Amino acid sequence: MSISEKMSPTELRASIGLASIYGLRMLGLFLILPVFAIYATTLPGGDNRTLVGLTLGIYGLTQAILQLPFGMASDRFGRKRVIYFGLALFALGSFVAGSAHDLPIIMIGRAIQGAGAISAAVTALLADLTREEHRTKAMALIGSSIGMTFAVSLVAGPALYRFIGIPGIFDLTGVLAILAVLVIAKGVPDPQGSHFHSDAETVPARLKDVVRHPQLLRLNFGIFSLHAAQMAMFIVIPFTLKTTGGLDEQHHWQVYLPVMVAAFALMIPAIIYGEKRAKLKQVFVTAIALLLLVELGMTQLQHSFWGVVAMLVGFFIAFNILEASLPSMISKIAPARSKGTAMGVYNTSQSLGLFAGGAVGGYLSHTLGSASVFAFGAALMAVWLALAVTMEKPPAVRTKMYHLPLLTTAQAEDLTHKLLALAGVREAAVVLEEGAAYLKVDMNHWDEAQANQLIEER
Repeated sequence: MSISEKMSPTELRASIGLASIYGLRMLGLFLILPVFAIYATTLPGGDNRTLVGLTLGIYGLTQAILQLPFGMASDRFGRKRVIYFGLALFALGSFVAGSAHDLPIIMIGRAIQGAGAISAAVTALLADLTREEHRTKAMALIGSSIGMTFAVSLVAGPALYRFIGIPGIFDLTGVLAILAVLVIAKGVPDPQGSHFHSDAETVPARLKDVVRHPQLLRLNFGIFSLHAAQMAMFIVIPFTLKTTGGLDEQHHWQVYLPVMVAAFALMIPAIIYGEKRAKLKQVFVTAIALLLLVELGMTQLQHSFWGVVAMLVGFFIAFNILEASLPSMISKIAPARSKGTAMGVYNTSQSLGLFAGGAVGGYLSHTLGSASVFAFGAALMAVWLALAVTMEKPPAVRTKMYHLPLLTTAQAEDLTHKLLALAGVREAAVVLEEGAAYLKVDMNHWDEAQANQLIEER
């Protein structure tokens, strides 16, 4: 089987278009984070930080509940139809929140935004439009778009707040969602045919095994904790920057811009070192330890402007390292035929973390003060650190997928045994209903020509 080294124009167009959909949607969710807590104080009930936290985090709850069902619905009703529906819900929620004059209505709008949970459907459409050998690159493009969107949101949110306010930002996100519909309709090709991809979609029958997998559990708790700490932080940091630095919320971008630039510059060497030297676990554990130190440092330095800025740099260095390395570790550890299911559970854990961070962070800030929010983050990091130190070292493997001709059960079993016998193959699974073979391979000892020859002989 010959493999093209480059994406085709159709694959590239699909990858860029769908990455932009992720980016537009996440921009709508993240833009308000740096300034919403302060804006909420101008609304009835805005002095209740518990309500503020719930309003910020509620979209994570509805997203967690609905993203897997949306993915399954896309198998039945079509990818684009489900994505259109999800984007329409997101736009509706944005306009509801933009027209609101109190927190409960904004909370309803945020819940509707989260209900437009299209991530699984977008991933499935991407799998329909890309060949297996390019799917990892396409997924990486989407992951990069989310990271860049978050960084842009921290800088753009305060600047936009100055000119159009929070209602204007919500309305803008609604317009962006409508633009995203146009991108899907005109910018993303229609797949020649849709079918199930277990490397990109959730298999309900495999959920039980994935949820119980001890190493995956550690990573799912990790992404939950990371985003819980992140969301909780944004309930108090806007006030901290304002009181310690005398910096009004419209100019908080002046802090976030250099912080994010420094964090990205410093995290890249760590990621390269971890992947190239097979030191991913060491880098991973160090980043969690740094987060623990940052959260503890915040409890002591919350009244020092430059202390808070220094802690923010440390937080986002560690955050970016972990955000980039966690999906890679999930892919390496998950069973070959359950990669999509593992990623679905991982994404759900992330969304639940956003909700928990908003709810718990808001409650603690309202009842015990800002220091308790950082203590909550420190407690999560301490537990995660203990779990990470004792986890198994992720294997230095990559997932490979190959299309197969129609096989009998006996032929599939025979091919599985022969693939497992190849040098560098750590795991092999032939899935008859998908007509595909999934391999976990050690790239240092892997001879792809032998695998191609075995499959062509079928």
